[in-house]
Amino acid sequence: MTNSSSFPRAAAYVTANRFYVEMMPDASIVACFNECSGLGVTIEAKKISEGGVNDQQRILLGGRTINDITLKRGVTDDLSFWNWVTATTNRRRNIRILVFNQAGETKQCWTLIGAVAVGWKAPTLTADSTQVAMEEITIACEGLTVAATGGGAATVVTRNATSGAFPSS
Repeated sequence: MTNSSSFPRAAAYVTANRFYVEMMPDASIVACFNECSGLGVTIEAKKISEGGVNDQQRILLGGRTINDITLKRGVTDDLSFWNWVTATTNRRRNIRILVFNQAGETKQCWTLIGAVAVGWKAPTLTADSTQVAMEEITIACEGLTVAATGGGAATVVTRNATSGAFPSS
């Protein structure tokens, strides 16, 4: 019989359908979202061959690019997305996307730093459709952090007048 303490702890996986998005300065939800996609980072990798080394290659890492995030929801009479897309201000938002386990505990929190709306799409309208009309907003951000906990503090952030950067927290 083996000692159970020698085995690694089982991973606490969560389902993808329990998520929450904080978008307002007071961390309140402006809408329920049906889908969040595109959350990720791509790191530039340049592969080079070294003279005389034929059995391997070198990989040089370059800059990282944060993907645009798309949020989808059913159409309502709330015009928050449209107002944000059409705003002509230099103010950005920190947005948190939280995923929960079945007990309602935060298991992971992605914070989009200096987020700005870069696109909005109206639903496809079809006379014989019975599906919910879905609108979507596309968000770009200047930074991304990942934590096991978080939430409750999404904020509007302003660019630093000296450096031009947005704060990371």
